[in-house]
Amino acid sequence: MPNIKPISDLRNYTEVLSEVNENSPVYLTRNGRGEYVIIKLQELDRLKARIQRLEKLAEGEASVQENDWISTGDVDKMLGL
Repeated sequence: MPNIKPISDLRNYTEVLSEVNENSPVYLTRNGRGEYVIIKLQELDRLKARIQRLEKLAEGEASVQENDWISTGDVDKMLGL
């Protein structure tokens, strides 16, 4: 169950921050609409790393679509193995 609070609850920010846990962010609303989310820094770092990996995978997939597959032998040559 998501933890949703009005942004006005930040007046008592210590209590709000104590409710932020890993994989359990606190969502803040303004005028009844979602506006912000508070997450732990470790979780933010994991999300950024995951996005970077997905971007690299998308680049590789686009390369395959454009240039076709590269054999393992060609990869070994490119890496000097």
